[in-house]
Amino acid sequence: MKRKDTFKIKIGNTYIGDKEPISVQSMTNTDTRDAISTVAQIKELENCGCDIVRCAVPDMEAADSIKKIVNKVNIPFVADIHFDYRLALKSIENGVDALRINPGNIGDIDKVKKVVEAAKERNIPIRIGVNSGSLEKNILNKYGKVCPEALVESAMEHVIIFEKLDFHNIVISIKSSNVNQMIESYKIISNKVKYPLHLGVTEAGTIWRGTIKSSIGIGALLSQGIGDTIRVSLTGDPIEEVKTGKEILKTLGLIKSGIEFISCPTCGRTQIDIIKIANEVERRLDNCNKSIKIAVMGCVVNGPGEAKEADIGIAGGKGEGLIFKRGKIIKKVREEYLVDELIDQIKKM
Repeated sequence: MKRKDTFKIKIGNTYIGDKEPISVQSMTNTDTRDAISTVAQIKELENCGCDIVRCAVPDMEAADSIKKIVNKVNIPFVADIHFDYRLALKSIENGVDALRINPGNIGDIDKVKKVVEAAKERNIPIRIGVNSGSLEKNILNKYGKVCPEALVESAMEHVIIFEKLDFHNIVISIKSSNVNQMIESYKIISNKVKYPLHLGVTEAGTIWRGTIKSSIGIGALLSQGIGDTIRVSLTGDPIEEVKTGKEILKTLGLIKSGIEFISCPTCGRTQIDIIKIANEVERRLDNCNKSIKIAVMGCVVNGPGEAKEADIGIAGGKGEGLIFKRGKIIKKVREEYLVDELIDQIKKM
């Protein structure tokens, strides 16, 4: 798929936009004032492939804690600021790589100008974050409700303010918990600006429902070439956000690292416990970084034939299964040894 042209923005040691790889972001759910716990969680996120991390900065104590965190982590650190522009200034002073602010709740133009000038001095990008829950009253009154046009107008007002201040180091996000609204908003603004776009369905929900909503919203836009960086917002462990984000990119062919896992849905032909086997294979390969396609199939109908493009796989039989590579059978194995044999074969690849 052809990606839309956007400007290139540097956040710490990572570039986004201008055909750079789409980055996966997450946000810590630790108390930023607790630097030790926050660093520990960021390290976990780094290990599972997170590219950029964001932390809430609710008060000056949290802003002061940033200087204890940024030098101990390896991925770009974004400070999430609401309401108090002084928290943005302190976060910049303490070494953040970027800011996320909603200019609509940061204060008047003079306060916004102070933040922009400080960011410009340090060459720090600012993400203009607009969402459906914080639209300005005048825009809500104009449209009478939250809608894509209202969200885009809010974002564009802030873009114009930044541009008048000669600040162009901008990333934009327009999030909604309504998937259709979110998709339409990004489609509209992608035709208005060339700034990189950060995609996400805000407050998507629990791991199950949130994964579905985010995959549809983010995936629909990425498939149209829209989006430069993403976050899957889930009520749960932030690591799940990163795993889901990576899987979305992998499914669309936007990244190649890590395994691609396929398995059949089972049917009346299945004579082994393929559900248990598939879950165990997936669990044991959770941290596998090999770029291979693995198939776990329930019978010979959906085995080496339908999954012949897989690098390696299992095809079930009665109490036993076949190990195959690229459609060719290499071994017959009893059911209880199938997973171990498959893992051993993968380790040799």
